[in-house]
Amino acid sequence: MTILDISVGGAQIETAFALQLDSIHDFRLTLGDCSVVVKGRVAHCHIGELTDISAFYRTGIEFVDLSDHARNAIGDFVLAMKYAQSPPTVVDGEIAGDGPRR
Repeated sequence: MTILDISVGGAQIETAFALQLDSIHDFRLTLGDCSVVVKGRVAHCHIGELTDISAFYRTGIEFVDLSDHARNAIGDFVLAMKYAQSPPTVVDGEIAGDGPRR
């Protein structure tokens, strides 16, 4: 999973597989030196890039029930990226667990 954009409200991610609309997932986000696990609802999912051999899906994730710790970590990371001379090229993340939970 690649995180294309992130805010305290949610993220836009890219995956090699589609995620079901309105499904809830746990996401482990590595934000610089900090790592947090957040719950997110799939707000939209569509094909972002299609080649002869693969498809990549762009998915909008709405964070739900964020803890204060996670909200602060994401907010601090977004602020640091805004003022960084050369922001990180990739924010790392993974979908935690075996499958979607509703």
